[in-house]
Amino acid sequence: MYFRLVWFDSMGAKSSCVYISTRGIKLIIDPGVAIMHPSFPGSWAEKIRWLEEGTREVLKYLNRADVVIISHYHYDHFIPDNPEVYVGKTLFVKNPNVFINDSQYERAYRFFSGLFEVVVGEDLQGRLVEHDEIKPEDPLKGIPVARSLDLGDYNDRRRELLDKGLKWFKNRVKAWNSRKFIPEIDSKNIRVFFAEGKTFSFGRIKLSFSKPVFHGIEFSRVGWVFITEISDGRFKIIHSSDVNGPIIEDYAEYIIRRDPDVLILDGPMTYMLGYTLNLINFKRIVKNLKRIISETKSNPIILDHHLPREKRFKERLSEVYRLAETEGKEVLTAAEYYGEEPVVLKY
Repeated sequence: MYFRLVWFDSMGAKSSCVYISTRGIKLIIDPGVAIMHPSFPGSWAEKIRWLEEGTREVLKYLNRADVVIISHYHYDHFIPDNPEVYVGKTLFVKNPNVFINDSQYERAYRFFSGLFEVVVGEDLQGRLVEHDEIKPEDPLKGIPVARSLDLGDYNDRRRELLDKGLKWFKNRVKAWNSRKFIPEIDSKNIRVFFAEGKTFSFGRIKLSFSKPVFHGIEFSRVGWVFITEISDGRFKIIHSSDVNGPIIEDYAEYIIRRDPDVLILDGPMTYMLGYTLNLINFKRIVKNLKRIISETKSNPIILDHHLPREKRFKERLSEVYRLAETEGKEVLTAAEYYGEEPVVLKY
C-alpha cells in the first residue's frame, strides 16, 4: 500500500490530505487546504505562497484519485466551489443532514448544489427529500469511558458544560428535522455515498468509517467528523480527521482496537492551550496519545494536523515523544516524515 502525505500543517497551510494507492484503487482523503491563522509565524505573502503550493499539490493528487473521502465540511478538508474536480469519481462523505452544525450544513448545501448543477445537471432544490422524524440518542451514550471520567474538582464544571452541550444538541436535532434532506448521488458522472458507520469493499480493499465522532471535545460546537480506515487485508491505515488528540478516551479505544499499521492522527491545538483547550483536557489528550503508542503496532504515527501551529508543540508533548522513543516508535509530523523541518520551527 503506497501512501503520500500530500499536505499538512507542518508544511505551512492547514490540511490533513492523504493519497493512497493500493490494488488498483487510488483514493484521496480530505482534499482541502486553508490559510494559516494570523499568529502563525511567517509573513502574509509566505502564508499565501504555502496555501497556493498546498492547493496545487492537493489538486494534483485529487486528479489522480478514483475515490474521494471527505470527513467533514471545513475548508481545510475539502474543495467546496470547484465541482468539476469531482467528475467521474466516487465520493464517501460526511452525511450533510444529521450530526452536523449549522455552518457546516451551509457549506455542505452549497457543495451539493454545485455537484448537482455542474456534474449531474439538475437543481438540488428539486431533489431534496422528505423524511420521517429522526430521534438520535444522547451522544454521550456512545462514549461511556469519557462519560464516566472522574476529574475531581472539575467534575461539577464538566457536568455543567455537558448539560449545556446536550441542550445545544437537542436544538440541532430540531434543525435537522426542520429541513428536507440532501440525497446521495448515483449518476453516470459521479457517485456520492454518506459514509458514517459503514464499510465499503472494492475487491480486497475495505473502506471502513466510524460513526459520527465529536470534532474535538464533547459537544464541540464545530460539529462532527468521521474516522477512516483503509485495509487491503495485509496492511491498514487509519486517518483520524479532527479528533484533536484524541481528546475523548473512547476514540483512543477505537484506534487501539483497530490497531493500524500506520496511524495518521491529528494532534491537539496546543496553540489554544489556556483558551479553548484547558490543562485538564490537555492531560486527557497526553494520556490517550501515550496509550495509542503503547497499545498499537502503529509505526510510524504521523502526528500533525492542528499540532505544529506553534513553536513549543514538542515541548508541550514531551512525555509523548519520550515514550515513543522508549517504545521504538516514530512519531513524526508530515514534514519530518519527508526529512524536512516543520515550517513553524523555521522562525
